[in-house]
Amino acid sequence: MINNLRINFAFLTNLYNFAVRFVKEEDIKMKKEIHPDNYRLVAFKDMSNGFTFVTRSTAPSKETLKMEDGNEYPLIKLEISSKSHPFYTGKMKLVDTAGRVDKFMNRYKTHYDKKKN
Repeated sequence: MINNLRINFAFLTNLYNFAVRFVKEEDIKMKKEIHPDNYRLVAFKDMSNGFTFVTRSTAPSKETLKMEDGNEYPLIKLEISSKSHPFYTGKMKLVDTAGRVDKFMNRYKTHYDKKKN
């Protein structure tokens, strides 16, 4: 295993050295006047479980939220985040705030019950 790590490290080092030699510095810099100027810290809140995180965003918001650090941030409400999405949690239960799952289950309840038996 150690030999594999050494080989991988050597490969990555050579690849980096190759890239540094042939990539121009102006190709790495971000282009001017194509990125928005109004980046600010915004609080995103998962409404299904209350998980809140702060990151930079340009998303507009009329609501604000006071966080534990004492600062007040614009609030963006989310229906689902990595803390509640089945792919990231490993649970197959999906919390649906709009009631779409319940509506679907009520509509096809008889078909589902027949298939179950």
